[in-house]
Formats: sequence, structure tokens, C-alpha cells
Amino acid sequence: MSEIYGPVFTLYFGTEPTVIVWGYDLVKKVLLDNGDDFLDRGTLPSTDKISNGLGVLVSNGERWLQIRRFSLTTLRNFGMGKKSIEEHIQEEAEYLMKALRATKGRPFNPTTLCSSATCNIISHILFADRFDYQDEDYIRMLKLLTEAFVLDSSYGGQLYYLIPKLMDFLPGPHKTLYKNVSHIEIFIARKIEEHEKTLDPSSVPRDFVDSFLLKMEQEKNNPKTEFTRENLMVTIADLFTAGTETTSTTLRYLLMVLTEHQAVQAKVHEEIDRVVGRERTPAMKDRPEMPYTEAVIHEIQRILDLVPLGLARRTRRDVELEGFTIPKGTTVYAVLGSALRDPKQFKTPYNSDPGHFLDENRNFKKNGADMPFSAGKRNCLGEGLARMELFLYTTTILQSFHVKHPPGVTHIDLTPKVSGFGQMPHEAELCFSPR
Repeated sequence: MSEIYGPVFTLYFGTEPTVIVWGYDLVKKVLLDNGDDFLDRGTLPSTDKISNGLGVLVSNGERWLQIRRFSLTTLRNFGMGKKSIEEHIQEEAEYLMKALRATKGRPFNPTTLCSSATCNIISHILFADRFDYQDEDYIRMLKLLTEAFVLDSSYGGQLYYLIPKLMDFLPGPHKTLYKNVSHIEIFIARKIEEHEKTLDPSSVPRDFVDSFLLKMEQEKNNPKTEFTRENLMVTIADLFTAGTETTSTTLRYLLMVLTEHQAVQAKVHEEIDRVVGRERTPAMKDRPEMPYTEAVIHEIQRILDLVPLGLARRTRRDVELEGFTIPKGTTVYAVLGSALRDPKQFKTPYNSDPGHFLDENRNFKKNGADMPFSAGKRNCLGEGLARMELFLYTTTILQSFHVKHPPGVTHIDLTPKVSGFGQMPHEAELCFSPR
């Protein structure tokens, strides 16, 4: 549509006029250069129904400012971006490797295993806890979470974005979505209750939940406080779901792509063997010495384009953009996928090529249009953590395994299973053969 109407045009989501912004230059202008004008979160019907304007994902104004600032500080206090969380990811990678070895090279679907590995990292930060890969309740919750993302991106789920008030009275996948979310909310509520019973105000907080509960106590006499139990519930849900599903889906898709592109996998194997070897655990200190592996991870994230539209923004005042006046309060989508596939930024935007992130000397090359985590003040809180997990899990797996098609299979469908709020890949069985 941008080829017909230009890089700024209006669509109607139901009865709501929504401005679409296309191409890296204008996406950058909306998210970074003029980011404060587009800082508020726009309409996200299914998420709004679940969160009710609370938490860090869909809140606005002073509430968003306070909760985001607290969340960033607390996540860093519990290791995000630091050596301590790197060591924890390395420990979790050992559990992951043990589970992969147990498959003995037989075909299996790694979806739940990838979810378990990523979920245990955010669970460590939020709850000071990890879950066993064989815990049936834990596995069930992870499957509900994956299903919720698929449902939200399905045709029925997207219909809710167009006519939410009508869809509330009709059957459809959105009903299953909310049922799944309610089970996850029950799990989170139980974890908070456990913390409330065991919290020791005189001791150092054990995790994010403790820190939030202590902040609630500090502000209990402030009638305007944003640190309430309701905000705690939704903030934890925001961090838990985003910290689990997005990273695990990317890791799973990465393994599928490398299975399909054996020559690329062979080059990653070679770089791991040369830089890390087979004896020691891969570490973040290896990352600068592994430009090809880093380029592969970035390129697969670019091609996956997990949240193609990005999350809706809303103008805080009347804004001029490309000769158009966008009124205050208008929902705007700065389409991340249009930046990730901008032909001005990537030589072959619709084809996977790690060379997009390598310079003429085969060193890793950053690209401003590479924004799978969005950009600006409302970018993903856990970007640094996600990038660390992806690098360490990928290199640890490929250090020991050759990922192959099952016998008799020659092709994996890498096109999206559903494409809406998210582009969720198909599930596939893979074989992890020891190297």
C-alpha cells in the first residue's frame, strides 16, 4: 500500500483511524527523532482488555514513567546486562544441553524446551526461582503461553482488533486466548502470595517481586502511588510473557533456519571451534571475536520479524509528518517490518543473508534499521537480556550439536504459521546429533 499511497497513510481498524508509517527513515523519525511526540501507547484491544492500562506495556503518562523507571533499575539490580546473569544463563544452558543429549539424536519438537530455557532466566529475576523441565504444571503453562501468542496473531484474534466490542459477545479464538491468560495470571498471583508470606523487610530483596512489595510498603500512605498490587500483577505478567515467548520463539526459529541452511550452520560451527573450542563454555567475551555468528543471529531476527507492526503509539500533540497533520490522540503504527526489510538498508531485504551485517573485512556491522526490539524510550526493556540469551544458547547448542532434518525430511516450512500481532513460525521436529 505504501507504493500506492506513500510512506504515511491511514487505515481504519474498525471505526478508528490509524496512521501507518512505512520505511526506515520515517520509522526512525517517529520512534527516535521525534519520539516524545509519539511516546504514548496506542490502542491494543486484546492487550488493553487484559491489562486495563496497568503495568509497563500499555500504560501511559506518570504511571508508565514510574513503572518503567523502577523496572529498569530493578532488572539491572538483579543482573540484567551484568556478569551475574551471564553466569546464570550459562548454568541454564547446561540444563538445556542435558535435555538435548537425552534425545540421542532422535527427532523431537524443541518448542517447549526453548521456552523452558528462556523462561527460567526471567523467572530467576522475577521470582528467584527456576522450574524443572519435567514439571507438568510448568510445561502446561508454557504451552498455554505459546498458544496465546498464536491465537492473538490468528485471523480470529486480529478480528478482535477491528471490532472488539462486538467480538466480546461472539465465540472465537479470543475466548481461548483470555482463558489461557487467566491460567497464567493465577500462576503469577500464587508466586506473589508466596512472596508476601515469606518477605523479610529487614533483608536484601530476593528478586523483582520482593523489590516491588517493599516499594509498595514505602508508598502505602501515598494516595497517588502507582505501586499497587494490581500494577505488580500486570507488570510481572508483562515481563514474564515478553521475557519468555519472544526469545524462545526466536531461538526456535534460528535452529530451524540453520537446519534448512546447512552451509551457514557449518560456518558457525567453524567459528565456534576456532574461537571457543570444544572444551570450555561459550561466554559473552567471545562475542566480539565471532562476527559471523553474531551476523547470523541478527539476520535471522530480521527475517523472522516477530512483531512486524510494532506496538501501537499515540500522538501526544498535533504532529506534522511528511506534510500531513496527525491530530493529538491518533493511534500510529511505525511498522518495524518496513525498516527490517527496507531495500535502502538491506541489499536483498526479502532473502536471508548474514552479509547484511558484515562489512568488507567480514567484521560485524551494525545497521540502524535493525530494530526487532523497537527503538527509543519505549523499546523492549529486556533487549540486552534477550541478545545475551540468544548468543549464549546458540553457541552452546552448536558447540556440541549438529542440527539436522529428521530422516526422510528435506524441507522445513519457514513461512509464518500465523501473521498478525506476531509472526509465529510453524513448529517442526529437529534432530540434535552430537558433533
